[in-house]
Amino acid sequence: MKNWHTEETDALFRAILSLNNVEECYAFFEDACTIKEIIDIAQRLKIARLLRDGVSYHAICEETGVSTATISRVNKCLAYGNGGYQLALDRSDVQAD
Repeated sequence: MKNWHTEETDALFRAILSLNNVEECYAFFEDACTIKEIIDIAQRLKIARLLRDGVSYHAICEETGVSTATISRVNKCLAYGNGGYQLALDRSDVQAD
């Protein structure tokens, strides 16, 4: 689905890329999103990391409390998506070292 790729979304992503550190990201996302939306996105990234690391659906459910439907959606993106999760995970792993 590419019809959401607009000048406005380009501007949004450029604005996010312009942020310099975690504190600036907190400030922006707390203004732009609800806390639940931020937590949901963070949780999906955690699920992607756990799936990449070979953790079972059952163990992910136990650890995170999310449904298997959510885990399945993230797994589908890892397997058939645009590579966004994998790219973010790879780069954040390098930055954490």
